[in-house]
Amino acid sequence: MLDGIGPDRKDRPLKELGILMDRTMIKGAGDDELLEAQKEIRHLKDTVAVLREELEQKVFEQEIAVQDTASRSSDEVVQLKKTIQALRDEMEVMLFDKEKSIQQALATGKDEIVQLKATVSALRQELETLRFEKEDSVQKAVAAANEEIAQLRATIQALRDELEALRIDKDESVQKAVADGSSEISQLKATITTLREELEGNKLKHDEEKQKLERAARDEVKQLRETIQALRDQLES
Repeated sequence: MLDGIGPDRKDRPLKELGILMDRTMIKGAGDDELLEAQKEIRHLKDTVAVLREELEQKVFEQEIAVQDTASRSSDEVVQLKKTIQALRDEMEVMLFDKEKSIQQALATGKDEIVQLKATVSALRQELETLRFEKEDSVQKAVAAANEEIAQLRATIQALRDELEALRIDKDESVQKAVADGSSEISQLKATITTLREELEGNKLKHDEEKQKLERAARDEVKQLRETIQALRDQLES
């Protein structure tokens, strides 16, 4: 890299200083300014030499850094290429496995679809059979219900007729019972009146007999007393 700077480029500051010195010598030969200019030129040359050394050192260090960076970049590029190749290989394997899985899934899906279609067809047939059986059962149930309803209506009508007949018989029986009861009540009242009159008559007879007995008893008591008194009188006399 130091050689790359070129001899013309390295000596250009010195040439410029030489030209400046020649011009200075032509204009002020023997002047004090010439000495000052020469001193400045020497100072400039020293500065240029120092700067050249520093520049060469910087260039050398930059070259080393560039080479190191290039070396590291080359290694990194190799590693990246290997990584990319490994990723490509892995991607190929994954794509192959994915394609295989998709094919298997498609095959499995087709088989499952066929089975599901068969199941749907069987269920549809079973549903139709159940619907037909349900309609038939409903019709039979409706017919049986209608027949039972007709029988129940006939039974209800027969029960109503029987109930009406029973009501009529009951009314007649009640009326007859009332009539019979009225007649029997009349007879019982007549019997009660007869028995009451007979009881009154018996009571009167009893009272009369009682009075007769009481009178007879009083008379007998009187006679006994009289007899006792007569006996006392006889005993005393």
